[in-house]
Amino acid sequence: MIRFRRTAAAFTLAAVGAAVFGLAGPASAHVTVDPKQATQGGYARVAFRVPNESDTAATTKVEVVLPENAPVGSVSTLPVPGWTVAVEKAKVDPPIEVHGSQLTERVSKLTWTAAGDAAIKPGTFQEFPVSMGPLPKVDTMVFKTLQTYSDGNVVRWIDEPTPGGAEPESPAPVLTLTAAAPSGSAAPAAAPAGSDDADEADDDSTGLAVGLGAAGLVAGLAGLVLGGLAFRRTRAAAPTA
Repeated sequence: MIRFRRTAAAFTLAAVGAAVFGLAGPASAHVTVDPKQATQGGYARVAFRVPNESDTAATTKVEVVLPENAPVGSVSTLPVPGWTVAVEKAKVDPPIEVHGSQLTERVSKLTWTAAGDAAIKPGTFQEFPVSMGPLPKVDTMVFKTLQTYSDGNVVRWIDEPTPGGAEPESPAPVLTLTAAAPSGSAAPAAAPAGSDDADEADDDSTGLAVGLGAAGLVAGLAGLVLGGLAFRRTRAAAPTA
């Protein structure tokens, strides 16, 4: 009877755990950008991380759309073995100034296509590294992404986040941009840890040494006085010849 209850309890816990993790797994397996944060005005190396959510089909194509409202002057890709990349460009109208020069054209879309056996298999993921900059002075860059499977299914990761709201069903990768620290505003160097304690210890040691020296001097003078008194008493008590 006891063994039956333990078995039933273990089965119940296992079922609950499977249900929890089963629901949590697919929700988190979407296309993301890593790292998720960079600095405005600088250059960043990011990677679009693409997991395969299908149990039977492989991912054969990944399309990443760069935001039109946040054009970047320079975009370059790192070769991914077994994949080819196509770069699409669009006009910037009106042109914008980037590092003293007018930007009239921007990269609008990157498309990676698998060749041969390089497709992303079920249960695996692939990263597609990109270097870009200077990054615009905006709070976020939203990269709407399309993921195509070998069975023809296309997953559209295009939902933009809502401030303070729940994560959308098919969220687009988002890169958060923070303002660069102003030049010449470096914080003063902090004092070495424990320096105050060391100074206090030095002061205490100096005070102790002075006190001990004064006490020794007083003791020496007292010894001389007592010695002189004893000598006088000895001479007074001695018989005259």
